Order: sequence, then structure tokens, then C-alpha cells
Amino acid sequence: MKRFELIFTFLQLPLDYLMLVLAGFTAYSLRFSDLITSIRPVLFNLSWNSYWPMVLGVAAGWIVIFIFSNLYTINPNRKFAAEFTRIILACSTGFAAITIYVFFTLQKFDSRFLVLVGWIIAMIFIIVERMLLRGIKALLYRAGIGLRKVIIIGNQTISQKLQETFLSKSYLGYKVSGIYEHFDKNTSTAILETKPDEILFTDPRANEEEVLKAIDFTNEHHIVFRYSADLFSTISTNISVSTVAGIPIIELRRTRLTGWGRINKRLMDIIFSLIFLIILSPIYLIIAIIILIETGRPIIYKNERVGQKGSKFFTLKFRSMFQKDCTGLQFAKTSADALQKEQELIKNQSIKTGPVYKIKNDPRVTPYGRFIRRWSLDELPQFWNVLKGDMSLVGPRPHQPREVDQYEKRHKIVLDAKPGITGLAQISGRSDLNFEEEARLDTFYIENWNWLLDLIILLKTPFVVIKRKGAL
Repeated sequence: MKRFELIFTFLQLPLDYLMLVLAGFTAYSLRFSDLITSIRPVLFNLSWNSYWPMVLGVAAGWIVIFIFSNLYTINPNRKFAAEFTRIILACSTGFAAITIYVFFTLQKFDSRFLVLVGWIIAMIFIIVERMLLRGIKALLYRAGIGLRKVIIIGNQTISQKLQETFLSKSYLGYKVSGIYEHFDKNTSTAILETKPDEILFTDPRANEEEVLKAIDFTNEHHIVFRYSADLFSTISTNISVSTVAGIPIIELRRTRLTGWGRINKRLMDIIFSLIFLIILSPIYLIIAIIILIETGRPIIYKNERVGQKGSKFFTLKFRSMFQKDCTGLQFAKTSADALQKEQELIKNQSIKTGPVYKIKNDPRVTPYGRFIRRWSLDELPQFWNVLKGDMSLVGPRPHQPREVDQYEKRHKIVLDAKPGITGLAQISGRSDLNFEEEARLDTFYIENWNWLLDLIILLKTPFVVIKRKGAL
């Protein structure tokens, strides 16, 4: 999901709230205008100081209704007629909620005019606001800003029709970067050069093996895969259906961590990482002092890892090994010898097979380092990685570049999400799992993410650490 779409979807929420508040204030102003009072004199005494907090609260309640009415789902191809209908229904639900509340609580509300006119004005304001946002997006698309680059593969008739539609209807936000009849090695090379956001298959009779290779390719390179309806029926995954130029288009969603899922997860990461950094600060200080006394500096060890969509970053850990055995830029003078020693240990003592290694009874670890590793205290500085946005509280285990280089194509789906301090694989056996089992669990997490799953993983993590299951 392009950041451009996320920004515009996120903007809708505060703007909707502002429009609802303005609608309430406008209704109040109209009620006390000369025109309305001349027709219907004011017979109540609802002061402004009593009214405006009520408006703020009601507007917040309506926003909740809007959320459940799917007014904030990210769908660039949603027609305005469908959005218009959702707005009317959501506002009417809010109006009905106020009416029912007043009726069942037997509260005397001072003016039916305010409720009725506020409802009508709210619908008008929200509709106008959404139209303006669409207009701004269309202008930006015409200027070439925020366009989604798409590669079309398959049926030439459908492909040409789609290209003509994208050219004539710039407000859809697509730029065709290439059209190909088949997906093959030459096509994949050309696609990588154009760096598209989406690949769109348009041939319902395409060879299934060819399409599955294309899906593996999009998984590997983090490209959205979409196809015309009835292409094949063997795929079991999250899907999203939309219509473009009258053609049903289905998008394979490798993860639910897009749109509001992504925003909500990031907000949770920021809030909780800040809380943990503050609460755990005394423990940070104690660990730092002990490391300094035991083996000196540096206290923090920076290790290069691969993050979301293949981006590189440095995880922060309390150093648990002797300096001479540490690898990386921090230890340039001894890194070559340390790396050679590590390779020998991996060959002779690793309890894992595949791209990821785990050394049992690692002789490079200091006595205190063994203690903080056993209780996962060495990973506490990673809350700073979470706050920065490199990692998440919950996600796949972050792997080193040399490990990721050994991934097979099917494994690269784990790079669709930010790596986590804890995760489904971490609470399901930690070091006891082989790489294939870990990859399966991480893939399941990415494809089936939800708030409840994150909560369960977070709650189980302390118990797994206490049991020291799979810790080295």
C-alpha cells in the first residue's frame, strides 16, 4: 500500500471530526439566527457552554460509527456513489442513535431543530469534504504525484482496455509501466527495472504454473499482485475485489498489515515502546554498569539486520560477548578473525539447519552475557528500534543479511512485515524450532494478523521467557 493512499485515508478521520463539530456549531448558530427565531421563537435555554462539550462528544461517537461503516478502509478504486451512500447511512445511524438515546434515557432535549438540522448539515459537510479530498488527489495524480505504477500481463484486449482507462481516467491513480503477454525470465528482468507497485494479470486462461511463478516473484520483491476474476481457483489467501473499467479485479493480500491495520499497529508500537523505555530505564542502567565492570565498552552491540521489504537497519542489544569475538563495524580491527571463528562454531556447534544458525554453549559469550541472554534482557534496547520504526513489538524474528541471502522465494514473505522483539515463532519454541517451522509460523502471523493475535503473543512472551524454553 503506497504511503500516498495511507496519508489521504488517515486525513479523512480528523477532517471528518472537524466537519461534524462545525456542523453542530453551524446548527446552533442557525437556531439563534434572526430568520429562524422569527419563524420559530427560542423556547429553551441551552447555553453555549453546555452545548459545545456535547457536540465534541457526539462527534467522537459518530466517528466510531463511521469506522464500523468502513468509511476509512483503503480502496483507491471505490466509486464516489458508493462512498456517498456509506456517508448517508453512517450519518443516519448517528442521528438514530441520538434519537434512541434521548428516548430511552427519558432525557429532555431542548431543541429538536439542533438534532435534525445538525444531521443534515453533517451529511453535507462530510460529502463536500470527501469531494474536495478526491479533487485534490485527482490534481496530484494529474501532476504525476502518488501514481501507482502497474505492469499488465496477459490478454491483450483486456490489457489495452485497462491502459486506455488508466490514461483517460487519471483520477484512478495508475501509470502503466509496461504490457506483456506472458510472465517469463525476460519479463521479470524488465519488471525489476521499472520497479512497479503492482502486477496485474488479465488472462483468465493463463497457465497456472506461470501465474504461481509470478506470485512467487511478487512475494519476493514485495509487489502487489492482482488478477482478473476467474483466473484460477487454487489460491487460498486474503483477497480484495474491486472493479476497474468494468472488469472485476482481485488483489492477493499477503498481509492484513496494510491501511488502518498498519497505522494502528504503529501507534501501539510508539505508545508501548515509550512506556517500556521509561519503566525499564533503571534496569538499563544496572545492566550497563555490570557490562562496563565485567568487560568494558561498548555496552551496546549494533548488529545489521534485514527489515521490512529488505531494508537494512541495526538492532540494538546489550553486548553479551567478549569484544574480540564480536563482528560488525564496531569491531573492525578484530571482525575478520571473529567472523572466521563464528563460521567454525556454526559448522561444529549450530543446532539449527538452513539459513539461520544457533550455537549451543557458545564460548564467545561472557558469564554475565549468558545470564542476560537466558532471560532475554540483552534485547531490551530494541524498544528503541521499535520507537524509531525499524521494528515492531510483535513480528517475525529479524535476520542477518547473509541469512536472508539464503532464503528461498517462499520465505521472503516474512519481509512483508516489520521484524518484532517477540513473535509467534519466538513464543512457540524460540531456538528449538528449525528454520522451516519458524518461517511457517511467521508466514501464518503475517497472513492472519489481528489485534487479538498480537495481544496473545505479548501476554505469552513473559511466561515463555520465565520458563526459558529454547533460550541459549
